[in-house]
Amino acid sequence: MKKLQRFLFFALFVRAVVLLVLGLNIRHRDRLPQAGPAILVANHNSHLDTLVLISLFPLSLLPKIKPVAAMDYFLRNKYLAWFAEHIIGILPLARSGFVRGEDPFAEIKASLTAGDIIILFPEGTRGEPEQLDKFKSGVARIAESAPEIPVVPIYLHGLGKALPKGEALLVPFFCDVFIGEPVPWEGKRPQFVKELEARMQRLAKEGQFAAWE
Repeated sequence: MKKLQRFLFFALFVRAVVLLVLGLNIRHRDRLPQAGPAILVANHNSHLDTLVLISLFPLSLLPKIKPVAAMDYFLRNKYLAWFAEHIIGILPLARSGFVRGEDPFAEIKASLTAGDIIILFPEGTRGEPEQLDKFKSGVARIAESAPEIPVVPIYLHGLGKALPKGEALLVPFFCDVFIGEPVPWEGKRPQFVKELEARMQRLAKEGQFAAWE
């Protein structure tokens, strides 16, 4: 029943919002992985980010797509937790309160081993529209654990204006998605994060967008 509810939510509601309300221009769609395991890394300005990224894939892949989301935010009450876990399909990640010796990324690594497509927002939280923040090192730790798995950078433009942080009203706004080439793991975490940030900056410049007023 939960699988059917998730399918209907994305097939009927999310796709209608993305195609009819927002409008989406996707650059380099051919760079999207056709199957898992894979790691998608995107900038984060809006709750719409996750929905748009999932909508890029055929509905047949929906059970294999797992967005990573903050446990303290999405599991803060039982109603939001149910929706986040069973409809959106998140992998909850604790941002604090770690037990010594415990791997906070264990569930993510297990999901990759199972062949899933993981969505990560390495900035850690939603930022200001079209402003890139520094990436946290967790993405490098995950990539290091499975260096053969492609890490695909994706730059999202416009979603931070369509539904900004702290707002509940969706504003129709044409949005762009820039999909980059996979970033290879070359053995060192700081260099990997730096290269991932550089790739994201290049994707952001590709659209030659004017600064937001």
